Amino acid sequence: MANRKRRVIATDDFAARKTAAKLARGDGRLARQSADARLRPIGVFDSGIGGLTVLKELIALLPGEDFVYLGDTARLPYGSKSNEVIVRYSRENTEFLLAKGIKMLVVACNTSSAVALEEIARGTMAPVIGVIEPGAAAAAAASRSGKIGVIGTEATIASGAYTRAIQKLRPRAEIYTRACPLLVPLVEEGWTDNDVAERTVAYYLESLKASGIDTLLLGCTHYPLLRTMFARVLGPRVKIVDSATATATAVRARLKALGLDRGRGGARSRSFFVTETPDRFVRVGRRFLGPEVESAVRIER
Repeated sequence: MANRKRRVIATDDFAARKTAAKLARGDGRLARQSADARLRPIGVFDSGIGGLTVLKELIALLPGEDFVYLGDTARLPYGSKSNEVIVRYSRENTEFLLAKGIKMLVVACNTSSAVALEEIARGTMAPVIGVIEPGAAAAAAASRSGKIGVIGTEATIASGAYTRAIQKLRPRAEIYTRACPLLVPLVEEGWTDNDVAERTVAYYLESLKASGIDTLLLGCTHYPLLRTMFARVLGPRVKIVDSATATATAVRARLKALGLDRGRGGARSRSFFVTETPDRFVRVGRRFLGPEVESAVRIER
């Protein structure tokens, strides 16, 4: 009886050691998979070139990471499209970037973030970060009086996403919104510092200025290229906030939390894809990102 018990114990010990060995091998595979995941690029998309303002901050904060950028230049602006179309375009952009093996998706388009972010996040295993919540947090923190102006595309403003996000952080904030549909085409054309741009900006900001706002949140990633114009129209007492820096900070924190950050290193890869006119994208894109935009590849849609 004792011999049988010893044999059973020995058999159990052998099974335990065998299981432990399998688990160890599994842990090794998981470690390798984790290491492989850290080496994957971060995907970023926008309706055009505006998302390069976010990419610029991402590169500054995460210089050791690889990035793949998609600008849907053939179908911009998204802001005047229906929600159904915005969701469809956003899904297609996401599928393209997922096929590139990305480890995280940054939706660097306010319109897509406002309308399609939840739909995108449900449809992918990769972590997804938009620009609405980081931008709202930056504006809520910057405002002294709680009077905050928000400008964006028609779809972004109509969604109420920024209003909800700011009020969640500052329930007593007074939020004044204004849709500015002509600003994206101006930026895409490179018209950021001429009489047409100044008159257009002054027209859009007139009611916000009269409301006594002390902070203006740029609710579109194209708008930072008009920052000088906004400051000229509003004057020095109004703080101008955009979501780019706050979004980059949120991305870094999420990467670290998930163990996906690559750390610092040498020069990394930056790949650019567009759905139309790559030469024009490179020319205008250099105003956002400088020489980082060396070339762009056109994809069919």
